[in-house]
Amino acid sequence: MTRRKGRILAFQGVYSWDVGHIPVDEVLTLSWANNGEGASVSEENGAFARVLIAGTIEHHEEIDALIKSHLTSWDFERVNKVSIAILRISVYSFLYQKDVLPSIIIDEAIHLAKDFGPEDSFRFINAILDNIKKTLSSNS
Repeated sequence: MTRRKGRILAFQGVYSWDVGHIPVDEVLTLSWANNGEGASVSEENGAFARVLIAGTIEHHEEIDALIKSHLTSWDFERVNKVSIAILRISVYSFLYQKDVLPSIIIDEAIHLAKDFGPEDSFRFINAILDNIKKTLSSNS
């Protein structure tokens, strides 16, 4: 469950960076993730989230190009920002976290989309990630 919480934080951080134009350094503090009830982010969740956030943002141009190449009849700028954030952290994981199975990455992305995305966005995200996974596995 720890990585799931870390992915939720990473998704929220990447979304905040993109939509809210929050500086990367501020996003990486995760101070925004502590709720007002005294609960704070665990070290393990925070560390995993920071890796995903920093890596995704650092490589966002490469990641976005890969996503765009798999958007048939969709304009990247018109895709829901929640879906973009989920796709970005997932593609980062495909490219740079070789220790995580692609099926787990896709499953986690679907859960994020169901929890935070617009209705049926999980189908769109599943299709895009499945196509990217196939492309990456045929290139390796």
